[in-house]
Amino acid sequence: MEHINRIKLEIPCRSENEAIARNIAAIFSASQDPTIEELTEIKTAVSEAVSNAVLYAYDDDEEGSIYLEMEATGSGRITIVVEDRGRGIENVQKAMEPLYTTGDSRERSGMGFTVMESFMDKVQVESSPGKGTRVTLIKSLDRTNGF
Repeated sequence: MEHINRIKLEIPCRSENEAIARNIAAIFSASQDPTIEELTEIKTAVSEAVSNAVLYAYDDDEEGSIYLEMEATGSGRITIVVEDRGRGIENVQKAMEPLYTTGDSRERSGMGFTVMESFMDKVQVESSPGKGTRVTLIKSLDRTNGF
């Protein structure tokens, strides 16, 4: 039977907690012996997912949370879920297009999902207006490095 490790966290939806989420993902993933490049890719994808939640999930006057779930298998597959229970995304397909943003285009590049997709093996986005967004990031670590 394959060994599976899991953790679940709830953190306040604040920009200063992006670094915490990124570092927790790195520490959790480190147990799977990723390369430095793989670790950087995981951290970057988590940063983008958490940043999206911070920027878009809740109204400015609303206190919200970000829920993180992480799972690692003995075969080197890492799954990280970043979820909020905020306003949701009206059109997920449109939101995942490069350069699309609902924020100020001078401040936001609209490349968050594109970055996530370029660094992870699979990115799934589920969202319902008024109910929140769930981003699932999946990475299969390269096990051909001789270890």
